[in-house]
Amino acid sequence: MRDGGRLAAAIEILTEIETRHRPVRLALKSWGESARYAGAKDRAGVSGLVLDVLRRKRSLAWQMGDESPKAAALAVLHLHWDWPIERVAEAAADEVHGPGALTDAERQALIQPRDLTEAPASVRGDYPEWLEASFARVFGDDRAAEGAELSRRAPTDLRVNLLKTDPPRALKALTAMNAEPPGLMPNALRVAAPAAEARGAPVEAVPQFLKGWFEIQDLGSQVAAASAGDVKGKQVLDLCAGGGGKTLALASAMGNTGQIYAFDSDARRLTDTIRRGDRAGVRNLQIRTPLNPEPLKGLEARMDVVFIDAPCSGTGSWRRHPDTKWKLTQDTLDRRLADQDQVLREGAAFVKPGGRMIYVTCSVLPEEDEDRVAAFLATHPEFARTSATTDLELLQFMTPDGDLRLTPRTSGTDGFYVAVLQKSL
Repeated sequence: MRDGGRLAAAIEILTEIETRHRPVRLALKSWGESARYAGAKDRAGVSGLVLDVLRRKRSLAWQMGDESPKAAALAVLHLHWDWPIERVAEAAADEVHGPGALTDAERQALIQPRDLTEAPASVRGDYPEWLEASFARVFGDDRAAEGAELSRRAPTDLRVNLLKTDPPRALKALTAMNAEPPGLMPNALRVAAPAAEARGAPVEAVPQFLKGWFEIQDLGSQVAAASAGDVKGKQVLDLCAGGGGKTLALASAMGNTGQIYAFDSDARRLTDTIRRGDRAGVRNLQIRTPLNPEPLKGLEARMDVVFIDAPCSGTGSWRRHPDTKWKLTQDTLDRRLADQDQVLREGAAFVKPGGRMIYVTCSVLPEEDEDRVAAFLATHPEFARTSATTDLELLQFMTPDGDLRLTPRTSGTDGFYVAVLQKSL
């Protein structure tokens, strides 16, 4: 495809997302099915342009003085992908493939974009205006900078599976992808985010991945799982297991000792957990499916650790799922808050005296984080906060209450919140 064809395709997909409210994944898939002529590089270029527009939707509109998908796509190409204006103009004006020649206003905006320093924090940080109070509360004067980091492309993080290999061997297997240890976690590796028009690293095609040597898992998620502490030989319940990323991290730390139970309210999510567990060589995993009556019967007050990766807004993963930031509403957030209160109440019943409950969200909003923990503790005096980590390298991310808050800006991870609650003896 020529530049003009890629640009026109991205604008078409962005328009469909905006007008038909389609998830970006489905919109890209639909375009790909209709564009059989598009090669792998074309698909990567179109997908990257669409996602980069969604990451910076508000700041692009401010700089261009135009909220249209075309203006945003043009701005990404020039302001973020460093295309010279003449290349942008040539792509737009391609008579056969392009979306139409630049208007005088578009050209002028590209030459002299509106100064972002004059914009409100929510525009500079590319987050919805209605979340301004939440961002101000948690980040204060740094809220625009925090939002801006949540709008950048994310790397691919990997967790080395100690049941199958060790970090040096895994690193050697990823030599072609220039993987490096990112720090914070001893068993983590990182492949840098792809350049503007490049394809992401095909990690899942590496033979050692298929053998279960490593799993794709954000570094922040790995830190959250490690907050469970020493779990070898323990009885562990992952109450919101989903696809099993943290379940497998916990199982790896357990070294196939003790027992880990994986449950999720949606049985379909657990199918990946079974498959991934087999590949990873996990032998102490027991799936508790909601398709069975009373799936958690017999586990009450028996667990050393109850791990709750709570359903949440996903604000911490905006780098990877930028369309979700513009779909989030107050009603949706309110439903998530109710879900979080419920899962904390349910989880408490399975913690044995002296045991711990780990509360995790992939959110940066205090309403889903500190507020939910405070509400839970107000009605469950048998639980008390304990430090979320004793790792000296992680103490810098500790909140005044002793919880962990990770963000792309501070820790180079997705946004995560972790609180550890201990039950009295």
